[in-house]
Amino acid sequence: MEKIWLKSYPPGWPAEITWNQYPSVGALFEDSCRKFADRPAFHCMGKTISFVELDRLSRDFAAWLQAKGLPKGTRIALMMPNVLQYPVALFGTLRAGYTVVNVNPLYTPRELEHQLKDSGAEAIVILENFAVTLQEVLVRTPVKHVVVTSLGDMLGLKGLIVNFVVRNVKKMVPAFNLPGALSWSGVLAEGAGKPMKPFETGHEDIAFLQYTGGTTGVSKGAMLLHRNILANVEQASGNINAGLGSEPPVIITALPLYHIFSLTVNCLMMAKMGGLNILITNPRDIPAFVKELGKHRYNMISGVNTLFNAFLHNPDFAKLDFSAVKLCVGGGMAVQKAVADKWKEVTGRTLLEGYGLTETSPVATMNPHDLKEYSGSIGLPVPSTEIALRDDNKQDVPLGQPGEICIKGPQVMKGYWQRPEETAQVLGPDGFLYTGDVGVMDEKGFVRIVDRKKDMILVSGFNVYPNEIEQVVAMMPGVLEVAAIGVPDEKSGEVPKVFIVRKDPALTEAQVLAHCREQLTGYKQPRHVEFRTELPKTNVGKILRRALRDEKKAA
Repeated sequence: MEKIWLKSYPPGWPAEITWNQYPSVGALFEDSCRKFADRPAFHCMGKTISFVELDRLSRDFAAWLQAKGLPKGTRIALMMPNVLQYPVALFGTLRAGYTVVNVNPLYTPRELEHQLKDSGAEAIVILENFAVTLQEVLVRTPVKHVVVTSLGDMLGLKGLIVNFVVRNVKKMVPAFNLPGALSWSGVLAEGAGKPMKPFETGHEDIAFLQYTGGTTGVSKGAMLLHRNILANVEQASGNINAGLGSEPPVIITALPLYHIFSLTVNCLMMAKMGGLNILITNPRDIPAFVKELGKHRYNMISGVNTLFNAFLHNPDFAKLDFSAVKLCVGGGMAVQKAVADKWKEVTGRTLLEGYGLTETSPVATMNPHDLKEYSGSIGLPVPSTEIALRDDNKQDVPLGQPGEICIKGPQVMKGYWQRPEETAQVLGPDGFLYTGDVGVMDEKGFVRIVDRKKDMILVSGFNVYPNEIEQVVAMMPGVLEVAAIGVPDEKSGEVPKVFIVRKDPALTEAQVLAHCREQLTGYKQPRHVEFRTELPKTNVGKILRRALRDEKKAA
């Protein structure tokens, strides 16, 4: 396969990468702590910790874990939002020779029980706000060691005030009972007096059991090996380095670090580059978030379309100083043109869209850092990566024709944890991962997402892609958010329906339909419009079309 995209690479982005200079992610981190000792590594709620402090604290946590007699490869669950304790626990777990199991703090008891049992996690670090969820299921899980932390831990004297407000004023910590649970500060103090014994962790060991598929079926653990993560950090950092130049990275981290995009791009890649993460614990509070942005001089921000859209609808956002910002990276869901255009108008910066999956660690494609205007493309395959577009018979389609995006590279997962049959469904014998996403590639190697195969609407035999409808509706000034799905129709089999959250309360169904008639050919036009006060989303703000489809089926 000719890698036609290599001709479009910007200067500084190599065609191939070398990922084996470190034996493990923990070794990469330790090297960064030596090189960038005095640099700030993470900032949260007014408190900053340096690489040398992170080195010491994560060592102490690693020593405490090892003192429990846990063998190499033991799964350790982390159930926290973006707080300073997260990177300490993450790097401590990896340095100790164990496997990280990231857990969404907003999980229901059923979801938490499934993940803890499926992964076989023997220890968990959990923020006290969510401890009552663990209480409901703990006895039915393999977890033997529970560490409870609070929002104020690691914030010094300010932490006492934070904890008082969170617990007593805002009442955000439901009463819980976890017998035998240990405190975060107690664990670190105990670990400080113990040795850390380096395990011989290697490329083929599992660094992360990163769960995915919860929105499409039973949640599965993608086995991301140390070599997968090391490769993906290297694949993405060349483009980012070139975009930032000689400046140390300072990145705004709103997406939770337990999410694969933020985990690799914000946490691990920034650790390699000696960057500072400004952690946002509650990105849903947009006014407070915008106020926090005004306190920092950052050169990079990452997020999803809904976050960028929310910023643009906050009157104070446009008043901020964007002069230091060099890179704005969107992922997790499609960046809409209307949002990207407005973002460029307000900030003067182009939104760079990338693409990937949990199964690819996650970065598979990125737009070049020097992109001048939003293109609607997810970019070029990253170094040492092959992209093939294939039909239903697993045959490559001609250039410019839509096909299922298939990915091959060192970042592709080993498989799903204890699910060989499901692994075989997505990993072909030739090493390509079948993504379930439909895309096209142009003559320069840029890939454009057409849509998820399963989201495609079939109208009288014609394929209609929800992304296209959503992009058109989002152009209307009165629209805040939109989602499109297919609904049953006696005549056509299916017809498009749009769900809209209005920015302008006066927006009518007739106006939406008239706009779509101007912008879309007949069979693509929505036949139904439903206005909502909000749309169902994942914890990182990705709109869930499946939830809307399920509602219609239930009705």
